Amino acid sequence: MPLRLAFMGTPEFAVPALRAIVSAGHEVAAIYCQPPRPAGRGQKERPSAIQETTEALGLPVRTPKSLRDAGTQAAFAALKLDVAVVAAYGLILPKPILDAPRHGCLNIHASLLPRWRGAAPIQRAILAGDDRTGITIMQMDEGLDTGPILLQESFPILASTTAATLHDSLADCGARLIVQALDAIETGTLAPLPQPEDGVTYAKKIEPADARIHWRDDAAVIERKVRAFAPRPGAWFELDGARVKLLGAAVVAGVGEPGTVLDDRLTVACGARALQLLHLQREGRRALDCETFLRGTPVAKGARLP
Repeated sequence: MPLRLAFMGTPEFAVPALRAIVSAGHEVAAIYCQPPRPAGRGQKERPSAIQETTEALGLPVRTPKSLRDAGTQAAFAALKLDVAVVAAYGLILPKPILDAPRHGCLNIHASLLPRWRGAAPIQRAILAGDDRTGITIMQMDEGLDTGPILLQESFPILASTTAATLHDSLADCGARLIVQALDAIETGTLAPLPQPEDGVTYAKKIEPADARIHWRDDAAVIERKVRAFAPRPGAWFELDGARVKLLGAAVVAGVGEPGTVLDDRLTVACGARALQLLHLQREGRRALDCETFLRGTPVAKGARLP
């Protein structure tokens, strides 16, 4: 049976789930997302991906800055919801919000909980060298991604997997699983499973400094960083005082002082082994393959990158 629900999400990751819920025929009483934020060179306020999608679907959207004030909580309770679905919303849900819907709040989380609770599970899984990740549909409680598991599905992380490709795969999986969860929740066929105490890790928020390349690291660590931050924010290094994003790289054999350019194809020595730089982007320029990049920005063999 169709459920009356609120959808709470903000970025592109949440869009497939919203579209799937609407297509499944559920009654979306309200959509919550974060307010428009300044973006781009002009720093003009830009609505989120969910707000743009909501307006295109002709659905009501709410953009409170917080859910902690009594008025916002009363307005949410007045919706008389069966359930709320949360997908990368970005705001903390206090207890009155969690308790208002008849079936509580379900979260679409991009990891195999309890691994990678927190803000950046996709990037942290790639950075750590995990060989699998996935989607968890979770019954929310007041903790940080600590609620019982309702559904899970795993995905391999391949040597070619980037944050962008994994994001899209997980977003589509989350859309499919949340529809399954909504189909089952009214009939009581979902069996909540408490999260195990072993294996808990935290995916802390990505900070700008996290994306800087340190050539003293193992080449494999740097290559994972490149994939974890591709295309945004982009792993980066400095060249002639300017920032260059590294969007593709390969681990190769090579020995030298970390940061030393070993040949005329931008192979750079690392703390262990070497890294061949394949796709690069200077600030304010388009991304280029290595050969094209070097035609415009020559880098001599023996040069040292900081």
